[in-house]
Parts: sequence; structure tokens; C-alpha cells
Amino acid sequence: MQTKSICFIGGGNMAQAIIFGLLKQGYPAAQITVCDPNTDKLTLFAQKGIQVVESTEISNQTAVRKSEVLLLAVKPQVLADVCHSLSAVNFTPKLVISIAAGISQARLSQLLPSAQHIVRVMPNTPALVSEGMSGLFAPTNLPIELKNFAQDLLAAVGKTCWVADEDQMHAITAGSGSSPAYFFLFMEAMQKALLAMNLDETTARLLVQQSALGAAKMVVENPELTISTLRENVTSKGGTTAAALAIFNQQNLQQTVQQAMHACVERSQQMEKLF
Repeated sequence: MQTKSICFIGGGNMAQAIIFGLLKQGYPAAQITVCDPNTDKLTLFAQKGIQVVESTEISNQTAVRKSEVLLLAVKPQVLADVCHSLSAVNFTPKLVISIAAGISQARLSQLLPSAQHIVRVMPNTPALVSEGMSGLFAPTNLPIELKNFAQDLLAAVGKTCWVADEDQMHAITAGSGSSPAYFFLFMEAMQKALLAMNLDETTARLLVQQSALGAAKMVVENPELTISTLRENVTSKGGTTAAALAIFNQQNLQQTVQQAMHACVERSQQMEKLF
């Protein structure tokens, strides 16, 4: 992986996931700077040998000027203010990576007019355990060196994919950015059902989490099989699995999932206009 000096504005969960993932890959801590107003977060990074800066307008500007890459890891509702505070910086040679949900390339270019190289990323929280899924978008004129750097950066905490059309970032949000919560909800419902069957909480959780992990691994390790085939292979005619799936079908599970994912996309589209 290429090594560049990176300044993270924001030190929250996603920034931590990416940074600690980079360190596991051997990325030099001295090449990473984190700017954040929270001193507890800064202490956590400093213990890993990372340069830390308590955020102010001037300190952020200084840190960004010294870096080759700026990674914006702040909430969408504060991104405009953060970018305004950096307006005095010349971004022409720098790579800017934004993981702020719902902030378009056009808006990022508006907020940072001198930035010529911008990559928009939608990561997800499994990056915290190095099993993330990140969707990336960049204009076609992004130099290949910078495109590869952005991809390698996110690959440090999981898998990556590029989309050719920025509108597809809404689908990325529905398919990976928000989707861990869908699985958590399903697992939570299963655990509650097992508790009602008089299993203890530890056993119920173990059954659910290991089954979910095993099912996901079967999908990963059998790319030649469709997911529907894997489902069918577990389902004997007239058996227990078939009885359970019949209820899901009666309750229109597939339709519910589709409606939920479309709602996610619609909200993502709304957020794009809000900030």
C-alpha cells in the first residue's frame, strides 16, 4: 500500500475503525493525524503513536496543510461548518475523502472549491472488526494513483466496490451502509423468540450469532451457488425449516425487506438535499 500523510477530521467510530485497520496493516502511525475536540478520543489515538490535534479552526487548517490526504469523518450536519473552517487551505494537490453520508460530489466541491480530487465513500460499522463493506465513487478524471490509494485505505478494514454512477451510492447505503442494523434486528427477534422458549440469554445469543456467522461464511465460500440455492439446500420438503419459511412467506418478508431498503434510499436522497 502507498504511504501518504493523512489528516482525519473527526475521531469517531468509523475513523477509529479505519485508523486501527491501517495500523494492523503496518501503516506508519506517524503518517496519521487526528483532529477532534474530544480529548478522550485524542488520548486513545495518541497511545497508538498517532499525532493528535485538539480541533480549532486554526489547528485544523495547520494539520490539513501538512497532509497529503484529508479524510472527512464528521456527521453530515456539521460538514459544511467544518469545510468552511478549512476554506483558507489550498486543496489543489490533495486527495479529499469524505465518509459523510448523503453528501454529494457536487456539494463537496462547492464546500471545498479548490479541491480537485474528491472520493466519496460509504463505509459501514463492521469495519470496526475489519469486516467492513465500503462503496466508493469518484469522477472519471481522478488519477489512478489516488483511486488506488483510496481503495487500499478502505480495504484495510474490509471489502470495497466502486460505482460508476453517483446515484448508485444511495443503493450502497441501503445495501451495506445501513444493512448491519437489518441483520441485528433479525438476530434480536430470533434471540427474543428463543428466550420465550425458556433458553437462557447466553445460549440464545450463541445459537443466533454462530448461525448467522456460519450462514454468511457459506455465502462467501460458495460464490458459484446463488443465495436462493443455499436456502433451498437447507429446506427439506415438509420439514421444520419449510414450516418456518412458510410463515415468513405468509408475512411477505421479501416485500417488507424491499420496502425497507427503498425507504433507506429515499431518506438518503432527502439527506443529499438537506446538507
